[in-house]
Amino acid sequence: MKNSEKPIENKAAKNNKNFVEPASDAATELKDLFIDSLKDIYWAENALVGALPKMADNATDPGLASAVLEHLDVTKNQVKRLEQVFDLLGEKAEGKKCEAMAGLLKEGDSILLETTPGAVRDAGIIAASQKIEHYEIATYGTLVAFAKTLGENDAAKLLTQTLAEEKEADCILNDVALNAVNIVAAE
Repeated sequence: MKNSEKPIENKAAKNNKNFVEPASDAATELKDLFIDSLKDIYWAENALVGALPKMADNATDPGLASAVLEHLDVTKNQVKRLEQVFDLLGEKAEGKKCEAMAGLLKEGDSILLETTPGAVRDAGIIAASQKIEHYEIATYGTLVAFAKTLGENDAAKLLTQTLAEEKEADCILNDVALNAVNIVAAE
């Protein structure tokens, strides 16, 4: 927040029982929110690098296992790309626990526990993976918008590349589901 700006005080909101008092280190500028969001997705991508091998090992459909392992390589490159974005911004590449990704990964683990190996488990792996992809698509779309608004065009280009990869991964998972796994799971 610029020194000349004062926070907007909304007394009506503060009297509302649903008003959330911000933390003392809460973001006051878009760049702060941008960097905080980058830390969040950096943690998420690193956590995904750890989780994808387990998903691949539990997939029985060769196309699904291959797609998951290919996305593991893509995700490792996305982590490196995020490190480039941090560097462009003059920030240290560090993660902040992403509660959304932690929850999605926990849900993926639950699917493995609640299904037997085979097509139904594969369908569950695809469903869990697509939820992760949709979260990442939403996050990278927001990050691209923030970067463009802040005039961080080089960062926006890198983030746009990752956004395209996440959309492609979602399409691949959808194809595997519709053309193979879901058909076998429905039998």
